[in-house]
Amino acid sequence: MSNVNPYRKSYFNTQPDYLYPAYRSTVKRAPMQPLVQMPQTLSEITGPLFTARDVTEADSDLTVQHAGEPLGERMIVSGRLLDEGGKPVPHALMEMWQANASGRYRHLVDSHDAPLDPNFTGFGRVVTDAQGNYRFKTIKPGAYPWRNHFNAWRPAHLHFSLFGQGFAQRLVTQMYFPGDPLLDFDPMYMSVPDDKARSRLVSSFDWENTLPEYAIAYRFDIILRGRDATPMEKKEQKK
Repeated sequence: MSNVNPYRKSYFNTQPDYLYPAYRSTVKRAPMQPLVQMPQTLSEITGPLFTARDVTEADSDLTVQHAGEPLGERMIVSGRLLDEGGKPVPHALMEMWQANASGRYRHLVDSHDAPLDPNFTGFGRVVTDAQGNYRFKTIKPGAYPWRNHFNAWRPAHLHFSLFGQGFAQRLVTQMYFPGDPLLDFDPMYMSVPDDKARSRLVSSFDWENTLPEYAIAYRFDIILRGRDATPMEKKEQKK
């Protein structure tokens, strides 16, 4: 009989509900019946394992993936991936994707009339080091309109996908920027009930890692579990 590790339930008020009517897509996507909790078995907790050999330097530097440099405000985003006890989570595969400086994704379903940047794909990945550190070099994304409600605009944000010990262990979240006036009007951000939990989605300005005459920096630590966990998206909520 294989070992079984059940998923730990979220702490009250720290994670968004599946159904949040102000975010219109959840009305159609939210499950109507109680969820069936699927336990993790041996196949989910034994691999595959990721190492730095699985990524290249260009994977984490979104400014060097094409012949020219992308347009926009260059920035460094770094932080640590931690567990509920503050211990680092090493060798975790992190993927990041974003809109370009004009607020447009390089994706077939993005019909926003903002220009595409031929030198920016908007996707990167990195494997955390032994101390749980990660680092991306990219450009700051622009806000963009979406048709959730009248005059709806999504704040500038980055998407993060986190893989554990295998592809079946995946969490997705978003990172926002400090001082953004659009945050209070964004249903996705506001769907996190607890103020403190919601604030953990906002990065902080990182003076120490700012590169003189080149790029400003932001810090975004991600905590996987516990009362201080970073809010994560439900699988039904992606935009």
